[in-house]
Amino acid sequence: MKESGLPLPETLIADAGYGSESNYVAMEDEPFDTLIPLNTFRQEQKRSFAKKQFHPYNWTYDEYNDVYWCPNKRKVMFQRYARRTDTYGYTRDFKIYECESCTECPFKSACTKARGNRQIHYNPVYEELKAKQHRKLNTEDGRTLYQKRKTDVESVFGHVKQNLVFRRLYPRGKEKVHIELGLVALAHNLRKIAARNRLSKKIPDNKNKNSLIRRQKRQSVSLFFMGLLGQPLV
Repeated sequence: MKESGLPLPETLIADAGYGSESNYVAMEDEPFDTLIPLNTFRQEQKRSFAKKQFHPYNWTYDEYNDVYWCPNKRKVMFQRYARRTDTYGYTRDFKIYECESCTECPFKSACTKARGNRQIHYNPVYEELKAKQHRKLNTEDGRTLYQKRKTDVESVFGHVKQNLVFRRLYPRGKEKVHIELGLVALAHNLRKIAARNRLSKKIPDNKNKNSLIRRQKRQSVSLFFMGLLGQPLV
């Protein structure tokens, strides 16, 4: 978008599939706001989530001593730092917490499948950025914007996949993919213009029919090129 020279959006909205730490960190340096939930955002909003007693989010946390308390009232203490690099080369930092002892705990089978003590792998950077996104999504403005995305964007995807039966990219390479998606977007816009014209004017049954059709075609072409110059493709 920056390379195209088009104006940047005030708010960038994406679905939960983009709610990764690397994306959150990258967006922190951008001049626009973001609304990108985590893929578990909806689950965490449900009442049933608060009843999951073995999820660390629902445990008591002592910030002063940096200690969690498990449902069996045992300490889950900080042990060490760890670093992991994913398949994309992005490195994440974790704090590892471990229960003081899960021996003879009546909840162990429901709490963890590990042979040893229960551990928590906490990512401070990710948790902070995720909480920031969730706070914005829980505001009235955030909810309104994100709901609007579903009708503005998802309906286009559904139309292209279902009605135009375009469900995969066949060429390889960014340039060829860009051309193919551009053709699909043009077809989508032309269908919208044609549908708009059909709804806006009724075609008479008599002698004015042909002249009206020609006028509509000229209007469609004009609207099409205006769309190319001043509007996004989809």
